[in-house]
Amino acid sequence: MEEKIRQPIVTLAGHVDHGKTSILDCFRGTCVQEKEAGGITQRIYFTKYPLDKVRQTCPLIDKAGIKLQIPGFLFIDTPGHAAFTNLRKRGGSLADLAILVVSIKEGIKPQTAEVIQILKANKTPFIVALNKIDTITGWQKLGASLKESIESQSQVARDEFQTLLLTFQGALDAHGFRSALYYEVQDFTREIAIVPCSARTREGIQELLFALCGLSQKFLLEQLKLSDVGKGIILEVKKEKNMEYAEAILHDGELAQGDEIVIASFEGSVQAKVRIIEEIEPLSFKYRAVQRARAATGLRLQLTNKEKILPGMPFQKNQGNIEEIEKEFSKLISESIVLDSEGIIAKADSLGSLEALLTLLRQENIKVVKAGIGDITKADIISAKANEEINPLYAVIVGFNVGLREEESVPKGVKVISHDVVYKIVEELKEWQQARKQELEREVLMSLAPVFKLEILHNFVFRNSNPAVFGVRVVAGKAVPNVELIDESGEKISKLKSIQSRNETIGEAAEGSEVAIALPNLNFERKLKDKRFLYPNLSAKEISRLLRNSNLLTQKEIQVLQELIKIKQIDEAEI
Repeated sequence: MEEKIRQPIVTLAGHVDHGKTSILDCFRGTCVQEKEAGGITQRIYFTKYPLDKVRQTCPLIDKAGIKLQIPGFLFIDTPGHAAFTNLRKRGGSLADLAILVVSIKEGIKPQTAEVIQILKANKTPFIVALNKIDTITGWQKLGASLKESIESQSQVARDEFQTLLLTFQGALDAHGFRSALYYEVQDFTREIAIVPCSARTREGIQELLFALCGLSQKFLLEQLKLSDVGKGIILEVKKEKNMEYAEAILHDGELAQGDEIVIASFEGSVQAKVRIIEEIEPLSFKYRAVQRARAATGLRLQLTNKEKILPGMPFQKNQGNIEEIEKEFSKLISESIVLDSEGIIAKADSLGSLEALLTLLRQENIKVVKAGIGDITKADIISAKANEEINPLYAVIVGFNVGLREEESVPKGVKVISHDVVYKIVEELKEWQQARKQELEREVLMSLAPVFKLEILHNFVFRNSNPAVFGVRVVAGKAVPNVELIDESGEKISKLKSIQSRNETIGEAAEGSEVAIALPNLNFERKLKDKRFLYPNLSAKEISRLLRNSNLLTQKEIQVLQELIKIKQIDEAEI
């Protein structure tokens, strides 16, 4: 029976700097965290964790008399942005289980909420490692077990622990999950187990592993049975010195040197032979060459064909059923990449990242019309510009872990938002769309009744009449042609025929600019010699409509409207 059971694949996920890698270091006895740039995981790591090491780290298993059938674990340590919590295989998430790492004093941060949403969408079971209990005031490592240690703390430490625990449980409940301390859980199918721990002092680490083993043994054995077909996920394609290889996870069956595999693509599939297999060594980041590998494990594959291989794509051993495999892959991708008839454009660095991005955009009711893997290209920018004609709010490209290819120029009206944290993409997108919406509303409002104030520059009269051409400074608002002007006494002056800047006619003049304007049927000396300001001749109705939308106006524009009310002696009852 044991021979047919693979390792559960367990992803560690959560907010940056909450201790995911540190907890995994406690399991495997390494210090990767200290080597990471800034202490934050910069890439995905997987760790093969054999059964003998599990028993060594967690004596509770033998004390409880549990006979484990699983051959160990394959841990995946993800970047904080959770791009890989959504790695997919047919039938759901690649991960069989997840450890959600949360700092007890910080609770559910935006990235933690992001991970919870993805785990919930994938129906991935998880337990919570409530980390950094050693930071609680007066906390000491007491007693033989974690339960005894918690109960033996000082009153001050116990009170703070209970407050933080209840606060976290309330936040988790708001996401739709009931929870309890792991030793108080009555039904693991209905409650999330919380294991308080400290990666620094190692307190609670063996209890965390114990809970993981118990859940795997009780609920996962059926889905851990190996099939005869090798299946996996391409994580990324890399180059090292003169070698190019695909880093992958084999999640089912076996794969041997010389096997042909079929890799999913957006355009059909890619077929390639496995030239060399290197398997991750237990508790190490080193690989060794093997003739054959069995799931679940991490691999480096040298393939005969590397064209069009995309990160996050599933692969399967070819047993003469390419059409059937392609049909399955096509179904998986179509289920993963659900698009709308109109919307923004989304790009990401892998299929899993793209799914995570689309999942969270969908939860925010943001529509996506086009999605893909890889850097933002000229074709994406052209598509976004075309979207502007349908809806200016859709002239956006969001990139998760990707940027602009080379130095693509972004035209006016198109917005590119790129980040390595999904929630920041969503935040910036919503802020931009809100600002753009107000800008569009303002444009409509101003097209009906523009608001501006011009100061006459008497030293710059270029032509006295037919038409009068002279300099003005735009004191407030945006000056546009074809608007009737009045002076500060309310007398009609003339229609603003055109605006010039540096001998070129322009369509508008922004606040603060100095330009020349042309007014027909006007003698400057007679009409404007003693005048200082010019205003648009707005009616009481137009002023009223503008003030009702004062949230779209600047303070200077509102001041201009108030001046016009006095100049035109408009009764406030009309406003």
